[in-house]
Amino acid sequence: MANEKPSTQTQPHGDAATRKKTETSVAEAGSSAEKKVTPKNALLGLQHVLVSNVWLDPVFVAGAIGLPLALSSNMVNAIFIVSGLVTLIQATKLVRLPIVQGPSAAFDALMIAAGTAGSLAAAGTSIFISSLIFLVLCLTRVIEKLRFLFAPIVSGVIIFLVGVSLSGFTLSEFLGGAPGDRGFADPKTLAVSIITCVLVVVLSQFGKGMVKALSYLIALIVGTALSLAFGMADFSAVASKPWLGLPKFMPYGGFDFNAAIFVPFFIAYLVAIMEALGVYQAATEIQGTKLQDRQVRYGLAGEAAGSAISSLIGGFTTTAYPQNVALLKVTDEGKTRTRVPVIIAGVVFVVLGFIPKAGAVLSLIPSPVIGGIFLPAAASLISTGFNTLPKVESDDRTQVVIGLSLLLGIALPNALSGLEGGAHVFFSNSILVGAFSVVILKALIIDLPNFIARHADERTKQAE
Repeated sequence: MANEKPSTQTQPHGDAATRKKTETSVAEAGSSAEKKVTPKNALLGLQHVLVSNVWLDPVFVAGAIGLPLALSSNMVNAIFIVSGLVTLIQATKLVRLPIVQGPSAAFDALMIAAGTAGSLAAAGTSIFISSLIFLVLCLTRVIEKLRFLFAPIVSGVIIFLVGVSLSGFTLSEFLGGAPGDRGFADPKTLAVSIITCVLVVVLSQFGKGMVKALSYLIALIVGTALSLAFGMADFSAVASKPWLGLPKFMPYGGFDFNAAIFVPFFIAYLVAIMEALGVYQAATEIQGTKLQDRQVRYGLAGEAAGSAISSLIGGFTTTAYPQNVALLKVTDEGKTRTRVPVIIAGVVFVVLGFIPKAGAVLSLIPSPVIGGIFLPAAASLISTGFNTLPKVESDDRTQVVIGLSLLLGIALPNALSGLEGGAHVFFSNSILVGAFSVVILKALIIDLPNFIARHADERTKQAE
């Protein structure tokens, strides 16, 4: 018996060690191969550029405000350059995850409101100050106190709601706008969006090798070609854009602090932080790794610094993009844990920032194509959130917290759509509402009762 016990302990340990060594060797070999700048990685990088909506936000905001060509081009250039630089620095030095950075949609409505009121200088100042505040919180490690936000129950809800939030934009593009818009649910619009979406799903699920890896890029090219054939795409405006351009320093005017504008922008920055945390968590979930405090601190610091610089040259915030994280799962980039395609994408963004004509081509990709591409990406994030939630201990209290948080995150923004100002910014964003709901409900329904129960048990034991 004495001889049998060591053997039963030692053998599994040896098998586990051998297994771990083998898996490590395989992973390192794959990682080494994927770290090279190959034609495949170059195409994957281009796919990240085309799938991201880095160009959509500045084009949408500039068009809604009615900015003249000089200022609108400046805004696009600024965002491309900063998005590219922050993507490069994040992937190589800071968060060290394959995530693409770009402008946060949480600021679109605020930028449009400020622009139509002639207060873009105050908007830029608000973003600059908000960015500096969060940069200080990161550098002083105060941001790490938010580590409780990354519990599976919290991250699962946030990732799920990031997918739901993305789906709203996606379906609008997929259907050609909203009821009453010209081209809404038009047969040609639906043909382009459905064919594009089906191509993504079929190629990503049943394709092999390069076809599977470049499923999004192939679908985008086919969808755009189909749009041209239907007369739905018009790239004639590209001719009016210059070949080279540099963003100007503070193009909207000097610093202009306005408290009424600053407060909603600061709240919107909280939304961007929540989005980024959800994207970080999703990326690590797909890669099969654990999100570290260092990654959170450095990643959010990089985004804050990028947002501050962007505000000074006519852009707005930069944050991590969920749709590009979805690509990691669909194209198997997550399994290889390579960052090369995203690094290549960062270089492309920087180059595009100095070539407004090239950026104009991207901005003119038809909406149904974008909707067809984003729909599977949003679905992938929703499934990632669902896969995270089962890691939570299943009991009645946990289910109540998850159910209420998802309900509030999805339903409350619609119920309170009539609010204005800072309250509107907060309650109109499903990610922020859901994130605050799950944190507060978890504290009240799970953490607090558990804390009270532990202390009651300790008192009972001491009394005995």
